[in-house]
Amino acid sequence: MTVSPSRRQAALAALALDDDTLLKACEVEYFIGSGPGGQHRNTTASGVRLTHAPTELSVSATERRSQVQNKGVAIERLREGLKLLTFVPKKRHKTQPTKGSQRRRLESKKRTGEKKAQRGNKDGW
Repeated sequence: MTVSPSRRQAALAALALDDDTLLKACEVEYFIGSGPGGQHRNTTASGVRLTHAPTELSVSATERRSQVQNKGVAIERLREGLKLLTFVPKKRHKTQPTKGSQRRRLESKKRTGEKKAQRGNKDGW
């Protein structure tokens, strides 16, 4: 996953904020969650969706029947997503096997081939 530098910087800035300030920087949307939970869950807008505009990251939480608890879970998920956006993978360099390792590999293959050749066949074919 490649992340643009501006999006990474926005994620770093958002991680430095406390929960209330981060919540103000997000677009909060409440909706009716579906699934198990009875009449209370199916009739109240307890689902929470947070959208952080600078990073275009959106998370939602609908597990609980309480809107406040879902909001807390959504903030935690948003922080986890922001941490993922700040990850910079290490640059990979092509490497080649050393001459010694190539020699050892070929010797091992040769020994295996000789071992198989020595087995012989009992039927004479």
